[in-house]
Amino acid sequence: MKIFLIEDDPAIRTELARLLQKYGYDCEAGADFARIADQALASGAGLVLLDINLPVQDGFQVCRQIRRQSDVPILVLTSRSTDFDELMSLNLGADDFVAKPYNPQVLLARIQRLLARAGAAPAAPAVLEYGGLVLDLARAEMRCGGKTQQLTKNEFGILRLLMQNKGQILPREVLIDELWQSEAFIDENTLNVNIARLRRKLAEIGLPDYLKTRRGMGYQV
Repeated sequence: MKIFLIEDDPAIRTELARLLQKYGYDCEAGADFARIADQALASGAGLVLLDINLPVQDGFQVCRQIRRQSDVPILVLTSRSTDFDELMSLNLGADDFVAKPYNPQVLLARIQRLLARAGAAPAAPAVLEYGGLVLDLARAEMRCGGKTQQLTKNEFGILRLLMQNKGQILPREVLIDELWQSEAFIDENTLNVNIARLRRKLAEIGLPDYLKTRRGMGYQV
């Protein structure tokens, strides 16, 4: 499935492409912002990721142009996070709105949901459930026995990956690669801090032993 990126910041564009390609999507981006709507439509992409702050014309104009000619799903991804920006985007035909800085896993869940709604991809589960814990993928929160805890981006990423691989031991290196998606050196103490915080939150909703350490091997739920 191809996703067309309309983003003028090269660093953000590269970051998005890397994330999406890691999860199996084909990415294309245009450079001619005077004709960017036409390029998006000509690409045959199944979804458009659209920023609002663009040169030549803003994302609102681009959204309007695309929607006049196609029902392709449009997800607005922007640092302009006011209620006005969201309402304007949706009123002009965008299907969803995500503010920067974004949680990669939440963005992926929103993308897959839009593609499923358009009939281009199988529906993704809205939650993960295992061992009495429910992880809400759209809200980045966990629930157990009527108690709820909000999760940070890193806590959410750790728990999501462990629940998707329930019963398996995941090495520390796998978690670090998933969270930071970077070849740069990462202090392992950062992972320790996030694991400790996640454990505290699990204990607060009644699951103190949910996340297990397998010494010399990694972590497991």
